[in-house]
Amino acid sequence: MLLWFVIVYWVISIGIGLWAAMRVKNTADFAAAGHSLPMYIVTATVFATWFGSETVLGVPATFLKEGMGGIISDPFGSSMCLILVGVFFAKHLYNKKYLTIGDFFREKYGRTVEIIITLCIVTSYLGWVAAQIKALGLVFNVVSNDGMTQQMGMLIGAASVLIYTLFGGMWSVAITDFIQMIIIVIGMLYIGFEVSTLTGGVDVVINHAAAAGKLGILPDFNLPAILGFIAALVTMMLGSIPQQDVFQRITSSKNVTIAVRASILGGVLYFIFAFIPIFLAYSAMLINPQLIENYLHSDSQLILPNLILNHAPLFAQIMFFGALLSAIKSCASATLLAPSVTFAENIVKGLFKHLSDKHLLKIMRITVLCFTCIVTLFALNSELSIFKMVENAYKVTLVAAFVPLAFGVYWSRANTLGGLLAVLGGLITWITCEILWPEAAMPPQLAGLCASLTGMIVGGCVPASMLKSANQKI
Repeated sequence: MLLWFVIVYWVISIGIGLWAAMRVKNTADFAAAGHSLPMYIVTATVFATWFGSETVLGVPATFLKEGMGGIISDPFGSSMCLILVGVFFAKHLYNKKYLTIGDFFREKYGRTVEIIITLCIVTSYLGWVAAQIKALGLVFNVVSNDGMTQQMGMLIGAASVLIYTLFGGMWSVAITDFIQMIIIVIGMLYIGFEVSTLTGGVDVVINHAAAAGKLGILPDFNLPAILGFIAALVTMMLGSIPQQDVFQRITSSKNVTIAVRASILGGVLYFIFAFIPIFLAYSAMLINPQLIENYLHSDSQLILPNLILNHAPLFAQIMFFGALLSAIKSCASATLLAPSVTFAENIVKGLFKHLSDKHLLKIMRITVLCFTCIVTLFALNSELSIFKMVENAYKVTLVAAFVPLAFGVYWSRANTLGGLLAVLGGLITWITCEILWPEAAMPPQLAGLCASLTGMIVGGCVPASMLKSANQKI
């Protein structure tokens, strides 16, 4: 029954996505849903995109091992990212009516900076999308009772999400996200209620976690621990801001008020609901300690799915896996679309000056197909956990893109030289530290962020008279 439910749900969701694809007439429809989405859909797509496999499987597994301090990047950093976007960036970016965030970097810093940052953004999605593909394989393997291998599940899942993303773009993503948000919210609340009856109440679980020392969030009072804590927090909180999927939800809004409010509300909702899977996974400590012992040090991502399969009634299983599939699908489709649109608009389009909108739309779809194949191969061959895949994805955008975006919006002296120094300084410092001193007290991405900041300030302080010839060469 559970497997058939998954199959039927999967087919229906693909059908809805293809139906939404009928609205796509041009690149603005494909990349930004025609800049016409209402508040409730934008909020849903912000929430659903963030609520992915790492939220349901990766974060709880990490919490079981490391406690609250181990998940400072997500949900704390990730939800703060959305709130910061709404408060400080949504208004500025929406009013420009860009198609991609790469357009901002081109207008502010020139073509060279646009290309470098676009390639960094596209690269950053490799781990994030691969995490969703890997999670789909895990879910299909679990619900089929090992009848389908994880590898086969990855292939089927990737192909299914590709179908409606390829044709419908942002319209398909937005409509399916709205439906999937409803399923996520209802499913998580229902299964949370069911599990709490097995543990004796929510307070019992919280008290047990507190007694086990899992709720302490602050790091040890020494320099390496403090710097590591800061690096984990800012990697998601700041590194996620200059991302195309976040930008797409802003620019897809019907007006600037929706863009601002939906981002903030989506962040708040995400923070609240992200703790339900954590509660569910930790409940296994009370319900079935043997389950924790079996999987904690082998594949901790399987703890929560197996807890539901072994201890919840059929309807609760259907609600949980429906919510889980919704979370993964919404995140996967969004993160397939975002880098593909960015690459087509900011790399390919610049190489062909007279490219028509019709041909650009075709290139965007071809890019979606190619990127899906690449990330699926990466997922099939990666040994990283879902949580680590997502957490590592934002290091490159943290060191290369955040400072140019923030200073480009708020610092009048931000210029082409400063943007180039920020990007190159951040990348070179980060990569060098990752290779030579990966375990140093100063985490590599934090060193890269400091170098990026220094480059921007140095470039911005160069007299304007000295920049004319430099700008022309760049």
